[in-house]
Amino acid sequence: QVQLVESGGGLVQAGGSLRLSCAASGLSVRTYSVAWFRQAPEKEREFVAGFFRSGGNTAYGDSAKGRFTISRDNAENTVSLQMHSLKPADTAVYFCAAGQSVILSTRKNPSAYPHWGRGTQVTVSS
Repeated sequence: QVQLVESGGGLVQAGGSLRLSCAASGLSVRTYSVAWFRQAPEKEREFVAGFFRSGGNTAYGDSAKGRFTISRDNAENTVSLQMHSLKPADTAVYFCAAGQSVILSTRKNPSAYPHWGRGTQVTVSS
């Protein structure tokens, strides 16, 4: 049974940093595409960053470029998201998602991922 568990969220002041982690079980982060999404109240779920089997590379959403870094620990079977220079606009629930058959053209689409964690809240105060 696939399980994704996010951790590391919390309250931080603008300009601060947080590190989110996604612990996976029932799948290997080395062989799955694993991504971070976020969803703010009354907004659509937004792609943040991900590792992809297709193309074997990483990608970032526009809001994350230059501030967030995604990393993977194959031994621990975790994927982390290091976030710097946080802004109030980054306030959201952050979700980890995984899929084995994610293709290049849909990798930023939430519907491409069949497995999801329950999310962790990130709140950035001004």
